[in-house]
Amino acid sequence: MPNNARLLLLDKDAVESMLLPEPVLDAVREAFVLHSRREGRVFPVVRESLATGGIFGIKSGDVPTQNLLGFKAAGFWPSNRALGGEPHQATIVLIDPATGRPVCIVDGNAVTTMRTGAAGGLGLLQLARPDSAHVCLFGTGVQARVQLTFALRLMPMLKKVRYVSVTGQPDTNFEAHFAAHCDISLARDRNVAVAESDVVITATPGVGAMFDLEAVQPGTHLNCVGADTKGKRELPDGFLSRSGVRLFVDDRTQATQIGETQWAPETPCTEIGDLLTANAEFHREPDDITVFDMTGLALQDLTVARMLFDRACQSGVGTALAWPW
Repeated sequence: MPNNARLLLLDKDAVESMLLPEPVLDAVREAFVLHSRREGRVFPVVRESLATGGIFGIKSGDVPTQNLLGFKAAGFWPSNRALGGEPHQATIVLIDPATGRPVCIVDGNAVTTMRTGAAGGLGLLQLARPDSAHVCLFGTGVQARVQLTFALRLMPMLKKVRYVSVTGQPDTNFEAHFAAHCDISLARDRNVAVAESDVVITATPGVGAMFDLEAVQPGTHLNCVGADTKGKRELPDGFLSRSGVRLFVDDRTQATQIGETQWAPETPCTEIGDLLTANAEFHREPDDITVFDMTGLALQDLTVARMLFDRACQSGVGTALAWPW
């Protein structure tokens, strides 16, 4: 009955206790497949600057056949650093599509981090050369860490990592986190590091080009994470139109609005989900340069949140509130 309705709250601790790599990979893969088959819908993205200096966004969607509906309200508030907090903030809400009532509210910070890392890992498996051994990573923050974590987990042949930090100085904590899994050190010259790498991962705030156009060598794969808002970029001007570049995106429309593809919206591209469903084929040639422009799908947030909701209901995790109507 409506007066017996309950709302489940999953806070940071509850989410992190259930957020394991393999279930997240499965959920993200499902999101891409649903998107490819058009069984899941992605609604237009809201992404706006605020007077407070923050950026606020909403990503939403549904899967009618699974009774899955919801949204993620998220963004970036750089002033949070002065408070000792995380600049990226996200909250996911799952809604009963039959009534419009919320059924679960999820702290979305860790979800966003993990689902983006998993998406990057799936992109590497689909697009990078299987013999890739060297990585150049731009960034040492939360997203850079999870991207490298999934890369090393899914492609254990990646043994050498050179990273570029925002300060240009070594990040000893970052190095220590990965030292047991790879040869990791600061890149002294970012263009040289890119030229010597098989895989390049850009996970920065997207304030400008990270390297020169000519630095990327034939055969390289790039995972681009930082462009998620109008005006952001990490690739140099003219890169996507360069000869030999093959572009892949999570969502074609979204990529042209807020991703790297906004800078070359006419570039032919393939959605990554179409590779997973075999709706499209890609046979890498030795000299192909592949780019995965990752803008993040609402369906990724929803499939991961639903996984967490199901696990919480089974295990009794979370806080259930009376939510009568």
